[in-house]
Amino acid sequence: MPPGRVALLGLVVAALIIGLPGCSLRGAGPTRTTQSSASATATVVAPTSAGDGASVAGIVARADRTHEVPTPLGRQSVTGGWRSPTDAVYVFATQYINWNSQDVSARLRALASVSVGQARSAVSAAASETASDDELKQGQVANSGVVEAIAPVIGHRYEYAVATRERTTASGTNAYQGIAPEWHLALATVTRLEGGLWVLSDWQPEN
Repeated sequence: MPPGRVALLGLVVAALIIGLPGCSLRGAGPTRTTQSSASATATVVAPTSAGDGASVAGIVARADRTHEVPTPLGRQSVTGGWRSPTDAVYVFATQYINWNSQDVSARLRALASVSVGQARSAVSAAASETASDDELKQGQVANSGVVEAIAPVIGHRYEYAVATRERTTASGTNAYQGIAPEWHLALATVTRLEGGLWVLSDWQPEN
């Protein structure tokens, strides 16, 4: 990992700024009480605040990103959302990193149903790829982890750095034998829907 990303990850992990309760996504576990049970239309409205959670002093570096021109969001139907930006980020990240070869595609499709824009496109493509990945199934690969910290990225409103600690295992192959849990960093951007709920609009794993 480049030095800049190591520094950012270290700051995020050291901060541990948000105490987050365990929760799950509809379709992949128990339903959250803060999740909307009705469909919503992803019409973006201007948020009234920068979201909840304190800023982490000193997080001024940002992981390297490609210079992409964002495409305006169309009207996309979603199956729910969350009442705060950090809830949306936490649930998405938790579901994204916990999977096995039997349920990974279903989990990714569930994430696609509660996200918009680039985030939806990314997990939808991953769901298609994993569904046809015979090596993944034959190796009985699984991934598990926890979200250790979420921190607003200073200077980039509605964007959060997400630090996770994950371990990959496989009962059908020796490929992952002896591999210790590893730290990972991702950048998540949230969008508020017309009804006031929050969903992810961009998800960028950085390592």
